[in-house]
Amino acid sequence: MSEEPDHAVRGGRGQGGDKRGNRSGGGRGAGRRAGAGAGGKGEMNREVAVSKALSKLLRHAAEDEGLALDNEGFARLDQVMKWPRLKSLNVTFADIRTAVTDNAKQRFSMKPNPALETAPDPSSEEPSDWVIRANQGHSIAVESAALLTPITREAGNIPDVVVHGTYFAFYQPILETGGLKKMTRNHMHFSTGLPEDKQGGVISGMRSDAELLIYVDIQKSMEDGILWWLSENGVVLTEGDENGILSSKYFKKVIGRRQDVGVLWEDGKAVGELPENLRNRKPPMGKGPRASKEGKGKGANKEGRNSKGVGAKVPDALEEDKGGAEP
Repeated sequence: MSEEPDHAVRGGRGQGGDKRGNRSGGGRGAGRRAGAGAGGKGEMNREVAVSKALSKLLRHAAEDEGLALDNEGFARLDQVMKWPRLKSLNVTFADIRTAVTDNAKQRFSMKPNPALETAPDPSSEEPSDWVIRANQGHSIAVESAALLTPITREAGNIPDVVVHGTYFAFYQPILETGGLKKMTRNHMHFSTGLPEDKQGGVISGMRSDAELLIYVDIQKSMEDGILWWLSENGVVLTEGDENGILSSKYFKKVIGRRQDVGVLWEDGKAVGELPENLRNRKPPMGKGPRASKEGKGKGANKEGRNSKGVGAKVPDALEEDKGGAEP
């Protein structure tokens, strides 16, 4: 992965002054949270709406919308801001910078436009001076080696912990398929710890409400030729085998996260079973593919939601982009 200039804008903290107030649409509270009391309709927080729109475009819809991505997944910001869904939000440069710098999951990166003859001033708010990308989670074709850092023994960057968070409802289908499946995404997502492990610096890679933890023997999988990658915001990713599956033989341990279900899987073998009452528990709203009968009303298949399609049996619990959301 090529190095970014020192003044590239990366996801994370910083620029906090833009988080409040610098929003268009003053009549709506200048972009402040609008969910509570919005006539019962649950109007979406503006920052979330912008983040979802950016995720949708940069991860999944760029090709269909005629937006050019370079080999590292970057697109010109001025062109991104012209996308109708973002234009409908009256999105500003301050909104975009907030989505990049203030997002706890560090979903996006922004850097000076490399096509310019001279680098722009780091304080420039001219969209054409910048390019932006999603750090991971793509379903459109982006070359892994250009977007991500390979995990190799030579580099010495093999994580001690690789864990995938999922939901009780998905465990049996995962086993029936023989492992985790990337579905319509380019990769399966893993983290190097749990969201509550603040000291570990884990910021992305697992949903905070995941119910079941699948720890993976990354060393064993690498010995069998499985490729692994690391995103800029610390998410561990793999394409799996030639069928897009990470076999359950690499499951080091499977346990409940907050609810004790015992050890279900250990060292590549099943050693327990998920209680029947938990197998039938419905996943949280919007997690995994919904059956067509459940898709009524809310536009379950609208704008890429459930893009893996009705009837896809084994959801990767982190293929969560229902119109742009992401862990």
